Amino acid sequence: MQHLVDTNNFSDAQIAQLLADAKSFKAHRPPHLLHNKLLITLFFEASTRTRSSFEVAAKRLGAAVVHLDPSRSSAKKGESLEDTFANLCAMEPDGVIVRHAKNETPQILANMQTTSVINAGAGNYAHPTQALLDLFTLVEHFNGDIQNKTIAIVGDIVSSRVASSGIRLLTRMGMNVILVAPKQFMPKSDLPQYENLADILEEVDVIMSLRAQLERHETEIFEDYDDYKKQYCITKERMQDRNIILLHPGPVMRNIDISDEMLTDPRCKVLTQVKNGVFMRMAILKLLLLDS
Repeated sequence: MQHLVDTNNFSDAQIAQLLADAKSFKAHRPPHLLHNKLLITLFFEASTRTRSSFEVAAKRLGAAVVHLDPSRSSAKKGESLEDTFANLCAMEPDGVIVRHAKNETPQILANMQTTSVINAGAGNYAHPTQALLDLFTLVEHFNGDIQNKTIAIVGDIVSSRVASSGIRLLTRMGMNVILVAPKQFMPKSDLPQYENLADILEEVDVIMSLRAQLERHETEIFEDYDDYKKQYCITKERMQDRNIILLHPGPVMRNIDISDEMLTDPRCKVLTQVKNGVFMRMAILKLLLLDS
């Protein structure tokens, strides 16, 4: 039984297979490879893109999907997380896709060894399927050659599970990662760190913008989002005609994370990420439920 708690659960060979399968699924609609499989989605936090992407991916492969809303479950009546999960697993699903506010939750559930656990985002530490779909998007854009390409992650990095998983996977795959944020938004890291966007624009191939999560910080860093965007919003004025592609995991705060103008610029790959997320999640489900 294999799980996806973070991308380090997959070998290099498995990641290569995921990329190949995602590319194949994007080129040709596959048969219902998972027609006899059942998945349960268990989202303790709100989600639009990730949950719907998983459901579309599963259904395109022929799997059945059941969504449990924890806000209406026995978890609200005092039942423990482990007991909720054990009861779901007694119904013999082939996998459970879980999102939770605590970093350790997916691993705790995986350790129960009752069904495959797929982490759809946990705390500020891991969002492995986002990291993998971002990798697929970059490999696709650069025709397979991402070695020594440089990506700048910009924004509230310390609060971001997308950044955390992305840093681990993209450095593993040979990319150079640099961090751009005010000091209060920086995690502890040996990676190059900058506070000023202008300092890095001549040396990067990719910018990954993140949602500014000012509400997650107890200490006031900026007076408001207007103050933040003056320094970190990705605009046409900043990008000019540089050959830099732009990523964002969503939801995008328009004219705070990325300007309206840049969201319609061909260099912006936000909707490509959403599209590629379905194909990568199809590949992940195939790997965990059929190939493992």
